[in-house]
Amino acid sequence: MKSLIIYGSQYGTTKAYATKLSEMTGIPCVSYENVADINDYEQIIYLGGLYAGGVKGLKNTFSLLKKSNIKTIVVTVGIADVSNKENTDKIKVSLEKQLGDDIYKNSLIFHLRGGIDYGKLNFMHKIMMKMVYHSLKNKPVESLTKDDKDLMETYNKTVDFVDYASLRQIVKAIQ
Repeated sequence: MKSLIIYGSQYGTTKAYATKLSEMTGIPCVSYENVADINDYEQIIYLGGLYAGGVKGLKNTFSLLKKSNIKTIVVTVGIADVSNKENTDKIKVSLEKQLGDDIYKNSLIFHLRGGIDYGKLNFMHKIMMKMVYHSLKNKPVESLTKDDKDLMETYNKTVDFVDYASLRQIVKAIQ
C-alpha cells in the first residue's frame, strides 16, 4: 500500500514522533509544508501538534484530498494527558471541525503525549500560556482539574512526555 506520513510540528516533538514512526514502518515522512498532492497515496498518516485547540497543518493538508477512498490515520500530539477521556473528547471536537464530518468519521484517530519547553515558545504561545496560568492561579484549588494542577506545577519549565512505545498502536493500525 502506497503510504505517506505527514506531520505538522512547531517545536519538534511531533516531527520526532513522525520520524520514529517512519523508521518503524519504512514509510517516508514529510512536513505538511512540503506536500502538494496527497491523492496518489492509498494511505495518509497525519501527525499534528495541538496548538490553541487546533492541529498544526491539518486543515491545509486535508484540503488537498480529492478522493474519498484514501485510508486516513490522524494522530494528535499535545501536553494534555491522553489517558483522560475528557481531554481526548475535547480534541475530537476540534478535529471534527478541522477535518469535516466525512473525513473525520472515516479516519482512525490516535492521541500521543508530547512535551513543552517554555524557553522555546514563540511570543504568542508564551503569552497564551501565561494567560492560562494566571487564570488558573486565580481559581480555587478545589476547582482545578489534574491537568490544571499539572500545568501550574510545570509552568515555565521543560516537560517531556514523549513515549515512542505508544507508536506501536499506530504501527498496528497501519499494517
